[in-house]
Amino acid sequence: MKLDTGWTFTDDQGDHSIGVDFPFDAVTALHSAGKIPDPYWGRNEYDLRWISERDWRAERRFTLESTDVDLLVDGLDGVVDVTVNGQSVLEADNSFRSWRIDLSEVATTGENTIELHFRSVVREGADRQARQKFHIPGISDRDDGQCPIKNGNMLRKPQCDFGWDWNIALAPFGVTGELAVVPKTKSRIDHVMVHQDHHDIESESVTVTVTAHIAGDAEGDTVEMAFGGRTREAQVKGRIAEAKFFVEVPELWWPAGQGMQPLYDLEVRLDTQKVEKRIGLRSLDLLTVEDDAGLGFKFRVNGRDVFAKGANWIPADALSGRIDREEVRAQLQSAVDANMNMIRVWGGGRYEPTWFYDLCDEMGLMVWQDFMFSCNLYPADDAFLANVEQEVRENVRRMHHHASIALWCGDNELVGALTWFKESIENRDRYLIMYDRLSRTLETTLKDIDPSANWWFSSPSSGPLNFGDAWHDDTSGDMHFWSVWHENRDFEHYRDVRPRFCSEFGFQSYPSNRIIDTFVGEADRNIAAPVLESHQKNVGGNERIAATMFRYFRFPVDFENFVYLSQVQQGLAIKTAVTWWRSLKPHCMGTLIWQLNDTWPCASWSSLDYGGNWKLLHHMAQKFYAPVLVTVAPEGGKDVFKVVNDTGDNVDVSVQVAAVNMAGVTRPLADATISAWPSKALDLLELDPALLNDDEIYAFTWQSDVHSGGDIHAPRAYKTYDLQNPDLTHTITQKDGIWEITLEASALALFVALEADVAGRFSNNAFALFPGAPATITFTPQSSDKKPEFTLRDLYSATYG
Repeated sequence: MKLDTGWTFTDDQGDHSIGVDFPFDAVTALHSAGKIPDPYWGRNEYDLRWISERDWRAERRFTLESTDVDLLVDGLDGVVDVTVNGQSVLEADNSFRSWRIDLSEVATTGENTIELHFRSVVREGADRQARQKFHIPGISDRDDGQCPIKNGNMLRKPQCDFGWDWNIALAPFGVTGELAVVPKTKSRIDHVMVHQDHHDIESESVTVTVTAHIAGDAEGDTVEMAFGGRTREAQVKGRIAEAKFFVEVPELWWPAGQGMQPLYDLEVRLDTQKVEKRIGLRSLDLLTVEDDAGLGFKFRVNGRDVFAKGANWIPADALSGRIDREEVRAQLQSAVDANMNMIRVWGGGRYEPTWFYDLCDEMGLMVWQDFMFSCNLYPADDAFLANVEQEVRENVRRMHHHASIALWCGDNELVGALTWFKESIENRDRYLIMYDRLSRTLETTLKDIDPSANWWFSSPSSGPLNFGDAWHDDTSGDMHFWSVWHENRDFEHYRDVRPRFCSEFGFQSYPSNRIIDTFVGEADRNIAAPVLESHQKNVGGNERIAATMFRYFRFPVDFENFVYLSQVQQGLAIKTAVTWWRSLKPHCMGTLIWQLNDTWPCASWSSLDYGGNWKLLHHMAQKFYAPVLVTVAPEGGKDVFKVVNDTGDNVDVSVQVAAVNMAGVTRPLADATISAWPSKALDLLELDPALLNDDEIYAFTWQSDVHSGGDIHAPRAYKTYDLQNPDLTHTITQKDGIWEITLEASALALFVALEADVAGRFSNNAFALFPGAPATITFTPQSSDKKPEFTLRDLYSATYG
């Protein structure tokens, strides 16, 4: 019996009483009921924090024919007391856990009442902090105002709920899973563990061991298992039933861009109970090997070293009640469509639901999975660590079998946090020991559940027991490189570092104009307006965006083009980093952009707008993450053209380099052909920058059997070039729900971009258009309800008018 509908939700002061269905969060529920305005519009956020400062109750009735039942509870988000018929059955204080509760002593035949008492997470956090023997600081203790709701580190709950430098601060709470009443059974399948043994690269054969862990009395009972078209029967011994399946010629699972993603069906049965999983057969190892530079960091899949290309994933929405599975699917598909093969589930959000990892399995997205600790210091008392241990056990058991799971990482930036607070600076030993206790709990519990799991203790980290500055040390481990954004350095500074694996780096832009329309009125369409500033959670972010424009571009002519140009420069920043670091392969073996998605409409580092439409960065990422890439970088006074091949085989690549002036006139400079190895990036050509005239930039193309492409490279800031009016013209046609826009230019048009007033996807954007070379772009709207209106932008019209 699912208890997902028919609940009454009431605050402790009796001001509000509404009906809710599960899953839900309190803020979304109140807005849907018309009790509060849209929390994302304008500055409404600040008038809605009272919701998290109150206690709330959710109540409903249900009827039983028998009292021999259990209550299944999943996803109580907050600190929640559960009562049945007025008697306490659970005190839940971990949003990442589930529970099974025997109701036989409290339930009655006939009508029963269940009540969830949501304690104020704001008050509960403060109370738990007050009970500590000494203050345990968190990101909310910093004076930058980016996390305005304090003491979130006291609670096992998404840390970004209390505010982040990209997230709204509402401390939402509710139910992210479901509640259900089920009959008690003599025995049941508690969980199923799957282990793969890949014998050797030559034979490729795999032994799959399936272990069913049984709760209750099932000694001697038969568990039926089916895998890959074969069946086995195993007897329960000591609450375990185990069977092995030998696959002589497996179809191996590969990350996106490396091969296919076949999945084998696994079914485990005990009496009428059934557990089903889909298994991808692959070996996946994290290799950290000392070399002349330091400590390497790379992933090896099925014996092949794979360069990780991807982005960081934050919660799909700031309010869990607004998360839509199909929107998440589309955003993950957008990652794959941009040639990404890895997603890092960041440690300040939540462990995603099982269907999220199913999607990653199907799409070939490797998952770097953080445990849910980020940017804070945390308690290390026995009760807190025992709670964490159960959290880890449950989530590792639930997720370990997914082919997509590449790495478990202990936390996000907790090592750095030791240096951020007065308390930990003055008494480092105390807080370091507390951190070590937490980290050891995570590692030992993970390895107890899944001994074969890949483990990395913190991100960023230069290696085990290395507590150095991995934001600036590029010799070892994984790096978070934020100097360009947070220190307002120029884009060329990305080329000053040579990371082994960069798991965070980013540059902000504004959301697209269509998204801005969803939270701001006409009078506030100004970056200095309070509404725009309230949707910029990173202190100094607006100033840095504007300062960068002064550095690289002539200033935009109006607000809409300011938004456009912010996205152009975001794309250029990340392109500079990624193309340089890819050209260092195999010294560098991974780049994960901060960040893929947004939790609400705001200025941020995302490549996708809130809702999933592509910003210009994502279009540019599709190109700079291409499987075969040619890029250029200044080195030793020369412009060096480099070839990167991320396929599994050698690829013959032909390259043509030309100079093009602002009128769009091209002249050849050089051409070459090379057999590009997948094992390392290769230098192709070295050209003297003096070959270019003052009004010229590079234009180059390449061809291969795998991928062909083209690009431009300007040696100087674009503001130093006298752009010519390209007089862009276009024609629009529509067929079968898809719009085609054909563009032509009379002079070189830079960063040509199309916008639509409805949601949808363009086939290309932020591209260069040459005279005499028309380009046809398609637009596929999400819905056919409205005819789209298109806006055309380019660098000349944005900065010259």
